[in-house]
Order: sequence, then C-alpha cells, then structure tokens
Amino acid sequence: MSIHLEPQPADMPGYKKVWNVSEFAKRYRLDMREENRLQKLLGPFASEQELLMNATRTPLYR
Repeated sequence: MSIHLEPQPADMPGYKKVWNVSEFAKRYRLDMREENRLQKLLGPFASEQELLMNATRTPLYR
C-alpha cells in the first residue's frame, strides 16, 4: 500500500533560508576581506541567521 504526500511549499515556517556567501556579501556590501572570512568560517553556503550574526561591516565615515 502506498500513500500520496502533497509537496509543501518552501516558505513554510521551520525552513531556513540558505544563502550563497558571495551573494550575501554583494547584497550587504561587504568588502572582500569580510567575504573571505565568512567563507572560511561558514563555508560556501550558510543560513541567513548564521550570516547575519557573524557578518561585520566597517562603518563608512566621511
């Protein structure tokens, strides 16, 4: 006997958004050094929460 399961949409609660670290760095305007640090720390892909908690941006002073 088999059971038919309906596919669940990916935006359901409980799913984590996974980012490519390079794309995340471009979106949040991180410099190359910070991008490399994140890649060494987390690998090429990481959840949005991990990236936001570990990313640091240098302030843009005049």
